[in-house]
Amino acid sequence: EGKNESFKKEFLDTHNAYRAKHSTPPVKYNEELNAAAQKWADHMLQINTLQHSDTKDGENVFSSWSSETLNPTGHFTQVVWKETTEVGVGVATDGNKLFVVGQYRPAGNMVMPGYFEKNVLPLGKTLPQFVIFYLLIYTFAAS
Repeated sequence: EGKNESFKKEFLDTHNAYRAKHSTPPVKYNEELNAAAQKWADHMLQINTLQHSDTKDGENVFSSWSSETLNPTGHFTQVVWKETTEVGVGVATDGNKLFVVGQYRPAGNMVMPGYFEKNVLPLGKTLPQFVIFYLLIYTFAAS
């Protein structure tokens, strides 16, 4: 439990650090999203498959054992999406495999005209766009 709680704090802090670099307000935890993300992470571990849930909220999924990546650029833009105000995270591992789910409300990555320009604000210098989510995961996996 302590490791998961430490990761959840790091997850939120890192999200908010990147959001600040994009002049985007911080997100806060939502217990409903935390519970849903945890349930989905547990489910993926049980079925040993990386896939998105059917949530209406935004979602990033990651697995430490798979070279598969589901939309890495979308992961980054969801993290810094300006209109998103709440986040939840779930972590499931069996000691060999690790699944992480981030869920976001309201969902980002809307493809309507002008939405990306309005919600993914420019910044100065930073890491390549999709790196944030993976840094979070590897920080957790290495601890």
